[in-house]
Order: sequence, then structure tokens, then C-alpha cells
Amino acid sequence: MFAGTGTAIVTPFDRNGAIDEEALRRLVRFQEENGVNVLVPCGSTGESATLSHEEHIHVLEIVIDEAQKAKVLAGAGSNCTSEAVALSKKAADLGADGLLSISPYYVKPTQEGLYLHYKTIAESVDCPLVVYNIPSRSGCNVSVDTLMRLAEVPGIVGVKEASGNMAQIQAILARRPKGFDVLSGDDSITLPLISLGADGVVSVASNCCPGLVSDMVGNARGGNFDVAMHIHDTLLPLFTALFCESNPIPIKYVMGRMGFGAGAPRLPLTPLSEAGKAVLDPVLKDLGI
Repeated sequence: MFAGTGTAIVTPFDRNGAIDEEALRRLVRFQEENGVNVLVPCGSTGESATLSHEEHIHVLEIVIDEAQKAKVLAGAGSNCTSEAVALSKKAADLGADGLLSISPYYVKPTQEGLYLHYKTIAESVDCPLVVYNIPSRSGCNVSVDTLMRLAEVPGIVGVKEASGNMAQIQAILARRPKGFDVLSGDDSITLPLISLGADGVVSVASNCCPGLVSDMVGNARGGNFDVAMHIHDTLLPLFTALFCESNPIPIKYVMGRMGFGAGAPRLPLTPLSEAGKAVLDPVLKDLGI
């Protein structure tokens, strides 16, 4: 359902730290004009952790209202199951095409707890749900066995895999049922994963270069791996530099330079350091960004 290029869009803030609605609407149009298939607001890159509930809902409202062609996979997760259910219901009511639900962070549930968490959400809302596995942020990994159990739950349609564990992701690709999307959560391994059968990416880099990432993914999914590899090699320095400091600090800096908000994240995230700029600026210059 959510194959192709998805962008984990930033939440633009103005110079006073408030949501910059005009910039967010322009960002949605910029993504769609450059071939992005799926918009993913209020994820890690969208600073969902520092948005109030009211702001979170408002961002979803703006993106869903502005999107004309791309599907909206709304960030709607929480480390509290009842809170995730409530947020998921609200996102579905707003018209989201799907829900991206992060595995519960900080509380470190068992695999059975993870299974019951996602099963409860899926049974509570009539909207396709994508599991978001990112152990580096959540502190727990959704195992292959647990994910395969979840793949049999009606309404759970895929996984955004950001574990960085290639063996685990290959096992998921080998065992998944038909119609269960596997999406890369890491730009640098999107091409290798698509070559193994993955369906697409939820990208950070496509915030600033949606056309190039869309071309890479489209060519790879179409079997044109020489073209896709050339684009991958071109973008690899950017994929690396965008993580010179904690995401989304670097991409917020880039998007601010491009006119999408002031470029500063909210505390406890800080603006990109001078050392970070020294890493990122030459890469942006080489790419013409």
C-alpha cells in the first residue's frame, strides 16, 4: 500500500518556534511535484516528541488537507497503548491513508507486549497500520517472529525497518506474507534492500532532494539498477552527512536554508553545530542544494 518513495517530512517552525503552516504546505507541494508517493508527517524527523497533542493533530490536518496525489502515512505512535489508540483514531478520522506506529519507547516491553500493543491498535481503528521498528530510539527490537505474528493481524500491512540489521531485514523479506510492505528506514541501505525485494523507503534525504530519491527508488523497483546505483552513489555522501548529528538536526538546517521554516529544531534538540555545518555544507555545495 505504501510502496515507492515516502518522505518523513520535517515540521517547519517559524523564528518564534511555532508551526509554520505556510512552509509546511509548500513542503507538501514540493514533495508531490517531485514524485514522492507517500508523505509521513509527525515521525521522528517531524519532531513528534516535542509537539503537543494539539500541534501533532494540527500538522496532520495540514498535510492531509494539502496532499493531492501522495498518500499520507500519519505518525500516530506512543509508548502508552491507550494513547496510541486515541491518536490513531484521530488520525484516521482526519482522513489519513495509514498510520505509522513506533514501537513503545523507554518502557522496553517483552515481545508479547509488543505483539499485544500493535494488535490492540489495529483492532481499535479502521485504518492500515505500519509497524515502525527503530531500536536505536525505542530501546527494544521487534523480532522477526513477532513481526510475522503481527503480519497475520488484519489491518497491519507493513513495517518501516530501521534496525540496521541486514540479516533481520532479509529474514523478514523471506518470510513475509504476500502484500506485507517492507520499507527501508535508512536512506543508505534503501537500494540494497530494494534489490532484495523491499518495497520502498521512508526517507529523510528526500525532504531536500525528493526528485533524486524518487528516481533512485523508481529505477530500482523497475529493475534499472545501473541508473539507481549511479543516483545512490551520488547521494551517499548526503545520506551519511545528514546523520552527522542527531536526526532531524541536520535536515532541519538544510530545509531552513531552502526556505522551509527557520531551520531550528525544538529543545532538547539544538541547531546544527559549526562542526556539523563543516561536514554538511560541502556535500550540499557538491549537490547544488
